[in-house]
Amino acid sequence: MTQPIHWNAEALWEAIAPQLPGFTVEVLPSIDSSNTELMRRARDGLTEPVLLIAEQQTQGRGRLGRNWVSGVGDSLMFSLGLPLAPRDWSGLSLAVGVSVAESLQPHLPAAGSATSKIGIKWPNDLWLEGDRKLAGILIETASFVGTHQHDFSAPRYVVIGIGINVRPRPGDGMRTPPACLQELDAALDAPTALACILPALVAEVQAFARNGFAPLLPRFAQRDLLAGREVNLSDGTSGLAQGVAADGGFLVRTAGGLQAVTSSEISVRPAGSPLQN
Repeated sequence: MTQPIHWNAEALWEAIAPQLPGFTVEVLPSIDSSNTELMRRARDGLTEPVLLIAEQQTQGRGRLGRNWVSGVGDSLMFSLGLPLAPRDWSGLSLAVGVSVAESLQPHLPAAGSATSKIGIKWPNDLWLEGDRKLAGILIETASFVGTHQHDFSAPRYVVIGIGINVRPRPGDGMRTPPACLQELDAALDAPTALACILPALVAEVQAFARNGFAPLLPRFAQRDLLAGREVNLSDGTSGLAQGVAADGGFLVRTAGGLQAVTSSEISVRPAGSPLQN
C-alpha cells in the first residue's frame, strides 16, 4: 500500500502568504490536470492566489498537449495560480526554469564533477547534463472577467504548472531519456523538493513582473544546455545555438544569419535528437 504523503501545507502557506495575500494551499489525491483545474476556476472568475498540488494526474499535460503520467510519489506535480501584470510576458517560462533549477541545485557542480548539472532546455524544460529530461513547465494565462482579452497590459491570471521526476521511471516509449531528482540526492522526495522550490519561485515571478527577463540573462546562461551546440528546429531550420535574447527569444545562427525564435510552438533539439520529444 502506498504510504500517505505529508505535504506540510501549513508551512507552505506560512512561507508564501506574506508575499501573496489571500493565498491558499490545496492538495488533491487525484485530478485530471492541476493546470486544467485552475484554468477552469479562472474562467469561472476564481482568480485568487493558490497552490494546487496533485498527487496523481489522470490527464496531465505538457507543452504542445503532450501527456505527463506519473504514479503517486514518483513525481512532484503542482500548479501555482496568481494574478500578474508584467510589462512583457516574454521569457516567463525561462525565469521559472532558472528559479527551479537554482532551488534544486543552488551551486553548479565543479568541472569534472560526477554530479550532473541541472540545466535549462529552451523554452520550458529542465534537463540533466546528458540530455535527459528532469522536469517540464507549462504556463497558461486567462483574462479576468470583464477584462478585454486583447489588452495584454492588463493584469491576467497566470497558471504555472511544473512536473518534476522525483523517483526513477522507465524510459519506454520516450524519445528523451528520463532523469530524476533522486539521482542527485537519494533523500529527496516530492514534499521536500516543493518546500525548496516554492518561496523562491513566487519571489522570482514577482520580480519578473517588475523587471522582465533581461536581468536574468547571466543566470540563465549558466544553466543553458543548448548554447554553442548544433540544433535542429521543427520548422526544418538548423544552426548553432547562441543563447537567448533579452526578451527570452532563442538565438540560432543559421546559413541565413542570426535568427531569433520566439514561438514556443517551434521545437528545438540538439542535433541528432528527435524533434518529436
